Amino acid sequence: MSTETGAWRMLHGKHAPAHTWPLRDRLALTAGLAAPFLVALTLVPFRTGLSHTNAALILVVVVVAVSALGSRTAGVVAALSAAAWFDFFLTRPYETFDINASADIETAVLLLVVGVIVSQLAARARRLEVMTVTEASHLARIHRTADLVQSANSADTVVDHVRTELTDLLGLRACRFEYGTLMGRPPRLEKDGSVTVGRRTWNPDTDGWPEGEIELRAYGNGHYLGRFMLTPGTGAVPPLQARLVAVTLADQTGAALDTSGPVRGW
Repeated sequence: MSTETGAWRMLHGKHAPAHTWPLRDRLALTAGLAAPFLVALTLVPFRTGLSHTNAALILVVVVVAVSALGSRTAGVVAALSAAAWFDFFLTRPYETFDINASADIETAVLLLVVGVIVSQLAARARRLEVMTVTEASHLARIHRTADLVQSANSADTVVDHVRTELTDLLGLRACRFEYGTLMGRPPRLEKDGSVTVGRRTWNPDTDGWPEGEIELRAYGNGHYLGRFMLTPGTGAVPPLQARLVAVTLADQTGAALDTSGPVRGW
C-alpha cells in the first residue's frame, strides 16, 4: 500500500478498503494516464519542426502538474505515460514504440527519470506542507489551553475546554472527566502516546483503539487529580503526534486542578 493510500486510510478510518482512494487521487491517476497522451497527440502536427528536447520538456511540465495535484503514484504513472507517448508519437518511426536514434532513446529515458524524480519531490513537498499545518494546529490547541489555565476562574472551565479539544483532536465519540479514586483497570493512554491494556502494551497504530473507554490521567505536582475517559469514534486512531498533544492537554488540566481545586460531576 502506498504512503498516500495509507495516510488516507488513517484519516478516514482503519476499516476503509485498501482499494478505495479519495476522489482527488483517482482523478489525478486518470490525469496521469490521459494528460501526457493528449499533450503528445496535440504536438503531432508540430513534431517535424519541434525538437525532441523541447517536446520532452513540455511533457515534463505535464508530469509536474499531475504530481503537484495528485499522489506520488499518479506522478509516476504520468512519467511512464509521458515517456511512452513521447516514443509513440514524437520519435521515428512514428506511431510505434520503436526508437531508431540513440539520442531519442536517451531523451525518452531522461524524460522518464526526471518525471519520476519530480513526482517524488512533489509528494514530499505535500507531506511537509500537511505536517506544518498539522503542527501549527496542535500548537494552537496547547496555547489556547495554556491561556485558559492562566485566566480561568475555575478548573471547571478548563476541564470543559479540554474535553472539547480532546474530542476534536482524537475523533472521539464521547469524552467525560472523572474525579476521585481510580476504579477498575481500563486501557490507558500513556505519557509517551502508547496505550496499555492491563500489563501489556497495545499498539494503536496497528491494532486500533482497544475496546471500551480509555483513560487519560491528569496529574498536578506529581499527584493524581482526575482522568478523562475517552470513548473512541469510528475513525482510525490519530497519529502519535496527536496523542502526545492529548497528553499535554491532560497535564495542563492537572495544573489547573492543582491550582483551583478538584472538579466533580462530569
